[in-house]
Amino acid sequence: MQQQQYIEFKKQRELGEILSDSFGFIRSQFKPFFGTILRIVGPYILVMLISMGFYMYTIGDIFNLSAIGSSGNSYSPAIMIIAILALFASSITAYVLAQGTVLHYIKSYIDNNGKTVFEDIRGGVYGSFWSFIGLGFLVGLSVGAGLMLCFIPGIYLAIPLSISFAILVFLKKDTMDSYQYSFTLIKENWWITFATLMVVYIIVIIATYAFSLPGVIYMWAKMGVFSGEMDAENLNVFNDPVYLLLNAVSTLIQFLMNIILLVTTSFIFFNLNEKKNFTGTFERIDNIGKSTED
Repeated sequence: MQQQQYIEFKKQRELGEILSDSFGFIRSQFKPFFGTILRIVGPYILVMLISMGFYMYTIGDIFNLSAIGSSGNSYSPAIMIIAILALFASSITAYVLAQGTVLHYIKSYIDNNGKTVFEDIRGGVYGSFWSFIGLGFLVGLSVGAGLMLCFIPGIYLAIPLSISFAILVFLKKDTMDSYQYSFTLIKENWWITFATLMVVYIIVIIATYAFSLPGVIYMWAKMGVFSGEMDAENLNVFNDPVYLLLNAVSTLIQFLMNIILLVTTSFIFFNLNEKKNFTGTFERIDNIGKSTED
């Protein structure tokens, strides 16, 4: 896969440069980037969407007022538990593989000076899967505990830990070292990292909300909100095929929009790493020396 203009990751950037280069990278690598994501993660995304539809359809059986007390109500606690477990497992798998694919794609891009090797990306993604699961558990537990304590500690922890996955891939550290080193790397740069992530979060949330509007409008119309003639039998839209399809499309768009955040997090990592370790600077000096000798 060949790109027209190489984007250097290993250099210091201001907030505006991080944002512009994140979108610039996605734009220049759009086809090979998303093509790689779909080849690796596509089947798992499909399973996640099917599981979500199954879960929502099961939820619909609870609100099926017309079937209450009759044999037509097919609600079953056992089926509900299966639906929840299927959705949870498929969502975790899809999101972990997507995160791994984005980071390993960028790693391959850097290692090969703008080209990517699909076999290396796929091998890296599956090889680091359980490390991502373990690190995700630690991050989720830490941030969750922080949010429960007083909310603010959760936000404070979430910022450094957001780059721990990039540390795992780019610095090849193990789970615990990645977790611990994220606090060292972000020291004295917490606020600028927070501001950068906040801007991207706002962009992602607005875009996601825009794509979810068709499903919301259809649900309101189905329930009679616009006409003012609400019918108890129409309050349940979870069994409606059109609503399920619109919701699946919205979920897929939301899933893909999160990739913007992952790319931005990679640029943030390299910016912080360059400020602390000057890795890219030393590599460029070394390459100049080698070119001079040649």
